[in-house]
Amino acid sequence: MHALDVLGDPVRRRILELVIDGEEPAGAIADAISQQFGISQPAVSQHLRVLRENGFVTVRPEGTRRLYAVDPRGPQQASEWLTPFERFWRGPLAALGTELARGKRQRRPAAEQTSDPRPIADPEPPKSKE
Repeated sequence: MHALDVLGDPVRRRILELVIDGEEPAGAIADAISQQFGISQPAVSQHLRVLRENGFVTVRPEGTRRLYAVDPRGPQQASEWLTPFERFWRGPLAALGTELARGKRQRRPAAEQTSDPRPIADPEPPKSKE
């Protein structure tokens, strides 16, 4: 299955969001997904299996629990596929950044705009009388 096919399902995307900051137990994932999407625990397990088999999550047994975490291989594969298309949004995003900065400068109080950002030099120390 292609990385973007895996990510095409909103349940799988949400599971990845749940484990992005570290390991989460399967039970906690199933509870959250069941509440948000109204699907059964076995259906959540199927989504976890798809994510695991396609390199998007890792699983680590700990006693009776199974802990899931993001596996960087899957997101990397999706990123690599999307890289040739970045040119379609990089330029517009850079232009947006420029416009936002320009707007912030225009909204600054006049006193801030006229102040010289360079540090004020200390006056020369008095010369010793020798």
